Amino acid sequence: MADNSYKESDIKVLKGLEHVRKRPAMYIGDVSSRGLHHLAYEVVDNSIDEALAGFATKISLTINKDGSVTVEDNGRGIPTGIHPTEKISTLEVVMTQLNAGGKFDRNTYKVSGGLHGVGVSVVNALSEWLEVEVYRDGKINYQKYVRGEPVSKVKETGKVKEKTGTRVTFYPDNEIFKDINFKYSTLEDRLRELAYLNKSLTIKIKDERNKKENEFHYKGGIIDFVKYLDENEKSLTGKPVYVEGNKDNIQVEVAFQYNESFNDNIYTFVNNINTHEGGTHLEGFKSALTRTLNFFASKNNLIKSDKISLTGDDFREGLTCVISTKVPEPQFEGQTKTKLGNSEVKGIVQTVVNEQLGNFLEENPSVARKIIDKAVRAAEARRAAQLARETVRKKNSIDSFGLPGKLADCSISDPEQCELYMVEGDSAGGSAKQGRDRRFQAILPLKGKILNVEKARINKILENDEIKNIITAIGAGIGNSDDFDVSKVRYGKIILMCDADVDGSHIRTLLLTFFYRHMREVVDAGKLFIAQPPLYKIKKGKQEFYAYDDAERDSILKSLKIDKNKIKAEITPEGEINEIVEDETGAVPEGKVAISRFKGLGEMNPEQLWSTTMNPETRTILLVTNENASAADKMFRVLMGEEVEPRRKFIEENAKYANIDV
Repeated sequence: MADNSYKESDIKVLKGLEHVRKRPAMYIGDVSSRGLHHLAYEVVDNSIDEALAGFATKISLTINKDGSVTVEDNGRGIPTGIHPTEKISTLEVVMTQLNAGGKFDRNTYKVSGGLHGVGVSVVNALSEWLEVEVYRDGKINYQKYVRGEPVSKVKETGKVKEKTGTRVTFYPDNEIFKDINFKYSTLEDRLRELAYLNKSLTIKIKDERNKKENEFHYKGGIIDFVKYLDENEKSLTGKPVYVEGNKDNIQVEVAFQYNESFNDNIYTFVNNINTHEGGTHLEGFKSALTRTLNFFASKNNLIKSDKISLTGDDFREGLTCVISTKVPEPQFEGQTKTKLGNSEVKGIVQTVVNEQLGNFLEENPSVARKIIDKAVRAAEARRAAQLARETVRKKNSIDSFGLPGKLADCSISDPEQCELYMVEGDSAGGSAKQGRDRRFQAILPLKGKILNVEKARINKILENDEIKNIITAIGAGIGNSDDFDVSKVRYGKIILMCDADVDGSHIRTLLLTFFYRHMREVVDAGKLFIAQPPLYKIKKGKQEFYAYDDAERDSILKSLKIDKNKIKAEITPEGEINEIVEDETGAVPEGKVAISRFKGLGEMNPEQLWSTTMNPETRTILLVTNENASAADKMFRVLMGEEVEPRRKFIEENAKYANIDV
């Protein structure tokens, strides 16, 4: 049982709350939506650490009507007495000093996700205001801060009988963040993930703005996580395989199962931190999986052909896996805490999986044979794919490759200065080629819809002409780290430019699926973007304005002092519908205002396409991120997978939110 004492002297201080407001990106990554939500995660992580220590069992997060966020737990409560070295309330020390917290003392927290102790003080510094209430020792203690500075001293505001815990409410500072609107779905995905990783924990989320709420509690832990990730797939193994072990205070949990898909989806966590880049825990699992399955296949003579040698890639086809480790002193590579570096973890994971998976295979021979059979089919496809890859590599000269739409490359050779626009259709491709800046902008027109890679093995994918064109233009290979080298990507930005209609949305989704499944390092490196062409052109006399959504259109009309209620539709000689503004008599004036809705990129001439969508000075492009891999993966399976029913359900539930111009 963990030591229940948690007192003022447990809080260790590393001096200095500096530059947080001047350089917030150093502490939370950026000041976009991602950084905003990171504030909430930091506060939640404090509560999670109390759960890891064995004290908190409940956490709640509420988005309040005013846009602030409240996080409350039933842990021990932050100590509030006078700190032995700082001579002020320990609560104030924790909330206002950058490197202060119980995480630096292993007697207080054996395992912690918030390793640097910057969490809640950074949230405080980047909030317009923050309030904290502590329930401890039968008392309620309270303090309020404005932009990190305490308004008054910590004061007692009431009594409690048995309640303990901490309640933090903060309102992000709009002087720091471009957008201070929290997204319920983003927070919900992370809290659901945390509940799977901590099976003793109940986590609630509520949005007071629209009365949405949910509660997460999963007795099965990561077994339930795997089931959730795979709920739209057909399982080959029945229920998930589960192994666990503990050595040298390092806890290992692994749950996995196989499905009929052609992709592998492995999620790794250290102390609840999603290690996107993997690390030694992942290496240990991969090594054990390959070794144990190969041994079983050889021992039982399950590989009939001498030409087939099963590799790790073959054994991971159709695999969905969650690896969760708890490490007292984790070492992460880089500042982002996304790759575990502890060498001892590899051997521990390897030992645990080797032994327990070997036992499972012996006790479930029919399941073992299904796994081996799938791996054999994957190996056969891999051999065919290797031949296709070699063909692509041999034709590495783009001119000789004979691209159907002809890649119009740029003249600058420095990849970081170059952009590749992947454009839907030859018509828009022609306009883009004429309108671009030839020095740094390359254009690759795409004919039609590429193959849905969610439903195809790699050998079939490499037979698709449009995909071959994309691979060759980007120049870094395809697939996992062995066959894809992100350092060889020929462009600093790869921009998907599709029409704002149903077909354009479909093509964009197919392209995103391809990049997510087979060039994910492009996404992780921040090189993939989505172009945002305007939806409207507003013309008044010789003046032209472009609007990217309805709100911007209305804002432009307001600036032109136009009453949008006087807008009516007219049909042009070409059959297009324009919107025009009447004068006071109901007639259409000669210096009339016309509002045109763009149906597609091909409607814009080269000058319009440049000024609205391609000029770095005026365009809007959206960065594609992989912030929540499990949620993204699940959505790709729903939208692009074999199962029809989950897709139908998703469309029925979300059709009301769609704004589609057919």
